[in-house]
Amino acid sequence: MKMKKILSALVLINFLVSLLVPTVALAQEAIPTTCTMTHDVGVVGCPATGVCNYTTTPLCGVCCLLNTIYTVTDWTFVFLIAIVVILVLIGGYMIMTAAGGPEKVASGRNYIMYALIGLAVALLAKIFPAIVKYVVK
Repeated sequence: MKMKKILSALVLINFLVSLLVPTVALAQEAIPTTCTMTHDVGVVGCPATGVCNYTTTPLCGVCCLLNTIYTVTDWTFVFLIAIVVILVLIGGYMIMTAAGGPEKVASGRNYIMYALIGLAVALLAKIFPAIVKYVVK
């Protein structure tokens, strides 16, 4: 039951952080005329890397949005993978130190199961930019 609360809290924190990103982006002093592309977003007309200029590239807003989504999902993926590794280590430790106690073995298995669910969520985070690209095109 405790793991469900932790997993729910992590999902809620991830959701709230994703709501905070546009607010931080809009807190700039002036309207930007360029953005730096760090990912190849795969949209025709978007530069693979370098600077995207709003005056010369008609789809620059879409390119920059997709680039930001790729960056956020990359960081989310790394964070979730770190959590998965920690949960697997805790679950393995609990199973190894159970000394035949079925409660600790079941608890360790639950940690590992929640880690696998977290891994599935992390993989979905890597798929999210492709879904957005499909909708935006």
